[in-house]
Amino acid sequence: MAQAAAARLITKIVDAQAARGTASVVLTGGRNGNGLLAALAASPARDAVDWGRLDLWWGDERFLPAGDPDRNEVQAREALLERVPVDPSRVHPMPACDGPWGNDAEAAAEGYAAELATARDVLNHGAVPRFDVLLLGVGPDTHVASLFPEHPALHERERPVVAVHGAPKPPPTRITLTLPAIRTAREVWLLAAGEDKADAARIALSGPGELQVPAAGAYGESRTLWLLDRAAASALPPQLYPPATA
Repeated sequence: MAQAAAARLITKIVDAQAARGTASVVLTGGRNGNGLLAALAASPARDAVDWGRLDLWWGDERFLPAGDPDRNEVQAREALLERVPVDPSRVHPMPACDGPWGNDAEAAAEGYAAELATARDVLNHGAVPRFDVLLLGVGPDTHVASLFPEHPALHERERPVVAVHGAPKPPPTRITLTLPAIRTAREVWLLAAGEDKADAARIALSGPGELQVPAAGAYGESRTLWLLDRAAASALPPQLYPPATA
């Protein structure tokens, strides 16, 4: 799944750069997100990407000190960014708890929202740029980014970025894009691999409410793509399991 997703992402980035000169991708952490980045780094096709014309953002982050190995940014740098010629000015990590806003997660979330706003296209009057692809790992509990079932952040309809407190998995304090911000992306790709994700994929694709199943509320403006391996797709009913396509 990681290799197939990486190949798709390379193609999408190259197409976006050919059409508009640049591309914008939102990265995700976790086992599946980091697996995709490692596969991208190992792909012979990676040099087709103009890494200097790629903007990279994050969908969520653990509010930990800079350099902490549990931060999504640190893991992404190890998996991919240290191995390709990215433009440092176009890599936009979410703030750390020892950054400019200190341990104030709300202020850090507002700061990231302000950074997103400065990158908006002149024709885009929303709160965030028009991301070409926004990647999301799906947790066994159906959470995406740091949007957990029944958590207050799922009710946010105005702000693009919020702080999360009391997350059910450590660390409890995080920063995350909200569902309205996620839905501005041209394409949203949801990644799930492994038997532990099978029930989450089945539930999210069965039409539930987003407050109980956050993955059900994550979709793109033009396309929503679920990328599953065989194990993660094993619980899907037949009508939701189309034949593989190129």
